[in-house]
Formats: sequence, structure tokens, C-alpha cells
Amino acid sequence: MCKHILNAQVSIRSPCCKKWFDCVECHAEQESHALLQKFEMIFACKKCKKCFRKDAKEFEEADEYCPHCDNHFVIDAVVPKPAISVEGADTRVDSRMIKDERVKAKSQQTIFDPDVDADKLG
Repeated sequence: MCKHILNAQVSIRSPCCKKWFDCVECHAEQESHALLQKFEMIFACKKCKKCFRKDAKEFEEADEYCPHCDNHFVIDAVVPKPAISVEGADTRVDSRMIKDERVKAKSQQTIFDPDVDADKLG
């Protein structure tokens, strides 16, 4: 599982060490040598789990699909973006974190404001 590209559709076999990686950054993190670049690339489709070869010199639009299952593997990469958000449980199970806009919130009160129920007797 690649942490650099979230929607990787294929794994690529590196020609230098014969290991499978999802991206160039994963190879650089796990191996101490530089990636050897060749024109013939070996892919493994993550959808059908079958391997195939492609020649990068003659890469056409039809070569953007897996020859076994027609999975489109040449797509724009989705890269993780840093974000600050509130993490909580599944809102379908526990909806206490969701603010209901239909209910009007009480106005801000201080300790010096008289309580509404203060003049009622018990």
C-alpha cells in the first residue's frame, strides 16, 4: 500500500532489484540504491492481480488499460493532503457530534444573568 499515491492501480517491478513497488518514492524509501530506468516496464494490475509488460518507447492511449481486465491504470494521482479535522466515530451509529441546525441554541448567558426559573417556587 503506497502512502504517496492513494489511488495506485498497478505495481511496477523495478528492473534493478526485481521487487514490486507502487511508486518511485516507495523504492527510494525502502532501497539504498538508485532506481534503474529501462524502457520495458513490468506491471501487476491490482484489480485482476495479473502481470503484463509495456514498452515505454511506444506507449499509446490504448496502453493505458490492463490487457486482462481493461482497468484504466494511467489516471491522475491522488496525493494525500494535510488537513485539520475533527475525528470521531461513524455518524451513522453515533450522531452526538453533529449539530442540529433546526434546534435554536440558547443565547449566551453569564453567571450574573438571572436564571429564568429562579422566581418559580418549588
